[in-house]
Amino acid sequence: MKTDDLISMLATGGGAVEAGATRRRYATALGWGAFGATLLMALFLGVRPDLAEAVRLPMFWVKLAFPIAVAAIAFGAAGRLSRPGAGLGRLPGTLAGCVLAIWLLAGLALLGAGPEARNALIFGTSWYVCPLLIAGLSIPPLASALWAMHGLAPTRLALAGGAAGLLAGGLGAAAYALYCDEMGAPFLAIWYLIGMLIPAMAGALLARPLLRW
Repeated sequence: MKTDDLISMLATGGGAVEAGATRRRYATALGWGAFGATLLMALFLGVRPDLAEAVRLPMFWVKLAFPIAVAAIAFGAAGRLSRPGAGLGRLPGTLAGCVLAIWLLAGLALLGAGPEARNALIFGTSWYVCPLLIAGLSIPPLASALWAMHGLAPTRLALAGGAAGLLAGGLGAAAYALYCDEMGAPFLAIWYLIGMLIPAMAGALLARPLLRW
């Protein structure tokens, strides 16, 4: 069969992709993924007992806003990377700005604290388990994000998988924030970020075997 004939055959009956199909596919998948992360947190960790008091503190909302912002930016990146030839635009710069903002807040907190209090701000009491727990809670949204991406047409597989993993990490960290009682900006800037980067790296590694089409 000639190449032109093959192209014509494949194109026959191929209508345009419905507008918003990518966003709806991700929204459905990540709704289930976020539910899974929250369910794992509730079953195995539990909501912090002083949550009613914690929500009155501005730092609680910073702790929640940081991973949600990362997840939102990664959501936009994952959606674009699911389509061949789509650029990332300003999303990398926006993500860098988000990280720099929490680092700036962390730096101000450290500058304002005495030398004896700085270790507590950085390490808290749970630094050694925080990234691993965030990564564990990220498993359901990572699976759902990769499922959503697999049904589309990513071409830069490692980058696309990394975006899906970072999206999952943001959702996992947001769920973990409902359990975690650490409130220091330096703690968030280091250990929450590491926790979100673990599924991002996992997504990049899993992309080639799972997203190839």
